[in-house]
Amino acid sequence: MPMTMPFQPGDLVVVVLHSPRERIWGHLLGLDTSGIALRGVDLTPWEEVLTLVRTEQADQVALGTRFLPMHRIEAMYLDEVSSGAPSLAETFQDRTGRDPRVFLAPSPTRRPAPRRRRKP
Repeated sequence: MPMTMPFQPGDLVVVVLHSPRERIWGHLLGLDTSGIALRGVDLTPWEEVLTLVRTEQADQVALGTRFLPMHRIEAMYLDEVSSGAPSLAETFQDRTGRDPRVFLAPSPTRRPAPRRRRKP
C-alpha cells in the first residue's frame, strides 16, 4: 500500500539535520528524493530570533532559502501542536505579534541581471 506524504509545499516544518547537527524551522518549498527546499531559520538562536523580530530588527535574522540534501536529513516534522505544547508558529505569533507565514514567505523571485553586450 503506497504511503501518503503528509508534507506539502507551504507547510511549516522543523527539519533535523546531521553532520553537523542543526534544527531548522521554515516554510517548505519543495520535497523530492534528492532533498528539500526550505525558507527558514536555524533554531539554535530561537530566543534571539524572537527578540529581533519583536523589536523590529527582523532584518538581522539569518533567514534564508536553502536546499537540504536528503543524506543530511535525519527527520522532518510538521510544525503542529504536540501534547498540549504550542507549535513554533503559535509561539512566534504570540511572542512577536507577527504572522509566521508572512515572515517565512519566500522572497520575491529575483531576475538575473541582463547581460551586457560588448561593442564590436
